Amino acid sequence: MLGIVKFNFLIFLTCVSLSNNCKEFVEVKLWGGCYSIKYTNELNISGAGLSGKIPIEIAKLVNLQIIDLSNNRLSGSIPKEIGELKNLKYVYLQDNLLMGSIPNEIGNLKSLTRLFLSNNNLSGSIPNTIKNLKNLEYLYLFKNNLSGSIPKEIGELKNLFKLDLSSNMLSGAIPLEIGSLVKLNSLRLFSNNLIGPIPAEIGNLEDLEFLFLHNNLLDKKIPIEVIKLKSMKYSNLGNSSIVD
Repeated sequence: MLGIVKFNFLIFLTCVSLSNNCKEFVEVKLWGGCYSIKYTNELNISGAGLSGKIPIEIAKLVNLQIIDLSNNRLSGSIPKEIGELKNLKYVYLQDNLLMGSIPNEIGNLKSLTRLFLSNNNLSGSIPNTIKNLKNLEYLYLFKNNLSGSIPKEIGELKNLFKLDLSSNMLSGAIPLEIGSLVKLNSLRLFSNNLIGPIPAEIGNLEDLEFLFLHNNLLDKKIPIEVIKLKSMKYSNLGNSSIVD
């Protein structure tokens, strides 16, 4: 056991060291640490009291698969350079003070399975390039200042398991294409400015257990297709009534 601990510790040392002088072309300096360009595949600095902007130099860590900078005080915008990290699978930037728009370059991360940007001050629209994230399973954008409509391209994310866009300023209708997300377990769109009917196509989501659409401006009628969903455990559709 002691040998395993020593081995893991040595791997850690090859990935990050504390130094004032990082090795050029070999290491990248981030938040006081020197991270190996070759060996760093996970950047976990959650809850460390980080502040300021996310440095664009993060894009030099080309083998990164996981970024977890959640629960800090990071501000400024999400750097577009993050789109250069083609091996990323998990991005956790929630619970910070990030602002500005979600960069279009996020659509370059085709291996991404989890995108957590919730509880920030992000604004602007959800980029249409999100359609490229075919492997995405979790999309959490809640508690921001996002506006505009929900892009219909979101219906192309066939592996999506949980979708939470709640507590924003999204407007327009719920796109019918959401009915194509057949693996969806949880759909949370509450506390926005959405209008129009509740799509009957939601009734196609046979694995849906959680549906929360309240605190919007939706029509007060629930399609019978939605009511008949056998998998449903918890829902809040506001002050609505059933319609055939």
